[in-house]
Amino acid sequence: MKTSNYRLLDRIEDPSDLKKLSIDELYILSYELTDHIKSTVKEVGGHYSSPLGVVDLTLVLHYLYDTPNDKIVWDVGHQAYAHKIITGRRDSFNTLRKKDGISGFLKINESKYDAFGAGHASTSISAALGIAHARDENNTTNQVVAVIGDGALTGGLAYEGINNLGYHKTQLTIILNDNSMSISKSVGALSKYLNRVVTNPTYNKLRNDIWNISGKIPLSKYIRKFLRKTEGGIKGLLTPGILFEELGLRYIGPVDGHDIPRMINTFQAVKKMNTPVLVHVYTKKGKGSSDAELDSEKYYSVSEKKNDNSDNQGIDYSKSLGLSLIKLSENNSKIRCITAAMEVGTGLSQFINKYPDKYIDVGIAEEHAVTYAAGLAVTGLQPIVCIYSTFMQRAFDCIFHDVLLQDLPVIFCMDRSGLVGPDGPTHHGVFDMSMLNILPNIIITAPKDGNELLDLLYTATKLKKPFAIRYPKDSSGTYDLDKTPKLIDLGSWEYICKNNSDIVVLAVGSMVQVLIDNKDEIEKITNSKIDLINCRFVKPLDIDVLQYISNNYKGVITIEEGSLIGGFGSMVKNYLLSSRAKVISMGIPDYYIEHGSRKELLNEVNLNIEGLVNSINKINYEKK
Repeated sequence: MKTSNYRLLDRIEDPSDLKKLSIDELYILSYELTDHIKSTVKEVGGHYSSPLGVVDLTLVLHYLYDTPNDKIVWDVGHQAYAHKIITGRRDSFNTLRKKDGISGFLKINESKYDAFGAGHASTSISAALGIAHARDENNTTNQVVAVIGDGALTGGLAYEGINNLGYHKTQLTIILNDNSMSISKSVGALSKYLNRVVTNPTYNKLRNDIWNISGKIPLSKYIRKFLRKTEGGIKGLLTPGILFEELGLRYIGPVDGHDIPRMINTFQAVKKMNTPVLVHVYTKKGKGSSDAELDSEKYYSVSEKKNDNSDNQGIDYSKSLGLSLIKLSENNSKIRCITAAMEVGTGLSQFINKYPDKYIDVGIAEEHAVTYAAGLAVTGLQPIVCIYSTFMQRAFDCIFHDVLLQDLPVIFCMDRSGLVGPDGPTHHGVFDMSMLNILPNIIITAPKDGNELLDLLYTATKLKKPFAIRYPKDSSGTYDLDKTPKLIDLGSWEYICKNNSDIVVLAVGSMVQVLIDNKDEIEKITNSKIDLINCRFVKPLDIDVLQYISNNYKGVITIEEGSLIGGFGSMVKNYLLSSRAKVISMGIPDYYIEHGSRKELLNEVNLNIEGLVNSINKINYEKK
């Protein structure tokens, strides 16, 4: 992407260049940064409305603070596109989220200005406090700033950090970026509490006016002492500041996040406060884009422009889930669908429109979502928890302690299982099978297509056991809108083709279609017939089929879009230890997979035709 010769942005190589600019030039730079983000993201894909909302705030922070000596810790890295551009990544910004390009999130090994990596919400305050304590031990004076959105503040980890910060009383500035949104509209009591600022932003003006007047009248010392005692009551009436002040933080705000001079004045004062401070900044998500300002949820992210046919054609698994929930809810009044600020991402919009009373958004609080679901299950309701696979990891303890230990019938729908592509290692859902495999009382499944997703979901509602369904960010292939759901026998696998070969491929979920699409080519290349089994149940295994395999096959290949360690293949290998069959497992190796297109990443880990051909050839070689 070429840059013009007269842009102010082209002169910004690092944050030190900002300090040479006037206020007017900062505004010009803000417009240029906004345009640069808009044009690039529309071309290569990525998050859209979130980074546009914090361009002005980003400029002010780097203008005033001495980064990277001063540390800015961003919560949820997709806020930080402007930060990336002005910290030396302007010319590589067009490689955003591409294989071997820059990450869509923050990475400490990508830039010295990325103080802490972030791909999920609510981490910034705890991480920043750790950085601040290390600074105190080293007797240095650099400042630490955490930038967190109001949506991320719904996560419990944020409150744990605030609580600890209020106790320790060290210098740390928390910037609450308040746009009343996470991905979907922020929910819960905190959101309503913060919203009072927008409707009544008079506290600080009133406080300053009264304070200034009190200093000019007789007995001012005693009057000001009285005002300090009554300040909490006034503040509690007019702003949410009392909540944070009672937790030990000095509350400043609200501040217009697009008023650059006012933000500069505010943070110049805050920098002199050697104490925990929360600066409440309200911003407009999607600022600078008329489309994103009007509908920041729709423009939360945009896809890369495609010059050819996309890899993902037809209805995807997320939409298949939403349609399946609608179908099952017609005859099941007990279904309740729960998500963690992800109604759009998990495909629930149509379901919510039809059954608004059966949907609960708990905010970015996966742990609460799971234990809340357990509470619903105790009463006889049928909770279905829809969360991305990678974010379900946060709730591991709650799954173990609150659901499985009590054997409660909670259904987990784990979207984005497998390699998600450009979002990279923070979002790849490759550990869910390994994570859940070690726990008793859990049924783990993976559908081969949208129709099987419906059947597994229906089966889960009938079994009334803890039940997990994992599926990728991809096309679900076949989905019949008129299909009547059917029960699938617990633990049963399905032969897709049986040629009486001595090699069988055991495929899980997304890998089944890879085999179906390429089976003829693979057999032609290897000059070998193969049998193919759809292993839709990862746990429990189909023992009858495994026993048949043990007695009748010389070669077994397992293929899964999940971690090899502790995954499906390891379970099959363990069962077939005494078998004469040679077992080769294909899956995700023991390292974090970086970002790139889903196809590129599947090729990187050999979950493709070449990988299967090599595995079959290896078995054939050892048979000789």
